[in-house]
Amino acid sequence: MQLRIPGPTPCPPQSLQAMGRQMINHRGGEFAKILESVTEKLKQAFQTKGDVFLLTSSGTGGMEAAIVNTLSPGDKVLSISNGAFGERFADIAEGHGAEVIRLSFEWGKAVDLDAVEKTLKADGDIEAVLATHNETSTGMTNRLSDISAVVKKFDKLLLVDAISSLGCINLPTDDWHCDVVIAGSQKGWMVPPGLAMVSVSEKAWQAHAKAKMPRYYWDFSKAREFLQKGQTPWTPAISIFYALNTTLDLMLNEGLNNIFARHARIAQLARNGVKALGFSLFPEEDYASDTVTAVNATDKIDVPKLIQVLREEHDVVIAGGQRKLAGKIFRIGHLGSVYENDIKLVLEALTKALPRAKKG
Repeated sequence: MQLRIPGPTPCPPQSLQAMGRQMINHRGGEFAKILESVTEKLKQAFQTKGDVFLLTSSGTGGMEAAIVNTLSPGDKVLSISNGAFGERFADIAEGHGAEVIRLSFEWGKAVDLDAVEKTLKADGDIEAVLATHNETSTGMTNRLSDISAVVKKFDKLLLVDAISSLGCINLPTDDWHCDVVIAGSQKGWMVPPGLAMVSVSEKAWQAHAKAKMPRYYWDFSKAREFLQKGQTPWTPAISIFYALNTTLDLMLNEGLNNIFARHARIAQLARNGVKALGFSLFPEEDYASDTVTAVNATDKIDVPKLIQVLREEHDVVIAGGQRKLAGKIFRIGHLGSVYENDIKLVLEALTKALPRAKKG
């Protein structure tokens, strides 16, 4: 089966084999060595010298952790959003009592940096900015380096959802002055769902020291304290640690720049392929994502039927649109363990399935 959704992504054989190991004592020396190994490798992938913690949760748990560890109820937060996951980040902050200023742009359209600067200039009480690096709901990648340059001009905290980009698309955490960056295991890391990874800058630690939002399971202080003992505060997803330790070796052996180039190459193949079939991309092409291609469905295509035919007749699984884009777009995920032949097979299946998915 070709699983080509934005996540979970296929696990290579080495990942699956690693997970078959027996359980170990998560308070013992063997797990401590694995935790140390995974943490150090993740720092390389995050391109940071700062702290990196692993939380047993989905990526959304990492987003909540970023909020509750750096903010207090009533803090003003600027949310930069042009898709479903940008809105989710804002919802989490709002749910914990932050005063969220929502700077929302049309889905699939680029962030207006002048609007960001104008908003930050007009309200000096804004404590933090929420940004999504790669928006899978629309198949686009925001120019995080440009967003960061504006945010840091005003010395604000920058919290970044990089769940569907980190490890696939270049994100130099330290160079771009990102204060908390969140990733999720089921994306480019080639392991099952269950782990969130977060990097924490010195500025984020300073915010953490005065943050008053309730936290317990997500507390970065506890994560740091236990990491020094070779442990996590709470019971970790041990099997996924086994797998991640293995896939990080695969990634670092391939080389980050080679991984970024592979994803860019495969994404271009996907984009060219769907355009050759007469479709257009949903986002502005200059911002099209290297991890997921979002395609406008014509009025003649029944998207749920297309997805069904691909799955049942061709063993290819793609995704539809989310929320207001349901039925209007379809999405092809190409992140993690993905190569040119995978996308060629998807495009061949798509060519065969399209006549069966026409309306009327």
